[in-house]
Amino acid sequence: MSDYLFPFLAVVLGVIIATFTKNRKSWNTKLLLSFSGAFLLALTLFELLPEVYNHLDAKQTGLFIMCGILLQIILELFSKGAEHGHVHVHQNSKTFPWLLFISLCIHSFLEGFSIHEHNDMVYGVLIHKIPIATIISMFLFKSDYDKFQITAFLVAFACMTPLGTLISHTWEAIAHYGHVLNAIVIGIFFHISTTILFESSDGHKFNMSKFVAIILGVIIAYFI
Repeated sequence: MSDYLFPFLAVVLGVIIATFTKNRKSWNTKLLLSFSGAFLLALTLFELLPEVYNHLDAKQTGLFIMCGILLQIILELFSKGAEHGHVHVHQNSKTFPWLLFISLCIHSFLEGFSIHEHNDMVYGVLIHKIPIATIISMFLFKSDYDKFQITAFLVAFACMTPLGTLISHTWEAIAHYGHVLNAIVIGIFFHISTTILFESSDGHKFNMSKFVAIILGVIIAYFI
């Protein structure tokens, strides 16, 4: 049950955080992003990557991982980097951001394929989605979209990852290509997490608090 519940609750928690911090920009969001990027990257390396290499040819695995990286680059052409904490859509526009919505839903849906029973990747997705949901919610709350559009956006976004997990568990045709899909998701996670880590320093200056957040993310991922 946690496989379905945790990703949904991550978005709920992000909305709650955004509700209380929407009138100010909190430095904690950047710290949480740094922690989540390190945690997701480390968990992908410790849990998901070895499993895929054990079931697929090494060169094929590398190819599918590269496909995942390229897919995420394509998605970010439309989302403008919302998957790693950047929202560049014009806030005063009343036109619903369909490209942002669709690209985020595709990204979240694919995330669900990495979550299996007894697989700790659910915690990586959980920690990854909290700051992203917070930043997206802040953007939506400050926009001129009506409340129904905002609610529909967030509910659909919250449901995409559990939907991906459900399909990966119940559709035999999908399950047959599970390791291929996981390799693609690894590429997506690699791109997102490394982008977060590279962008976590202002002007590439050393920041002790962010460095500690990154180290904590790796250590916790290792001991899960």
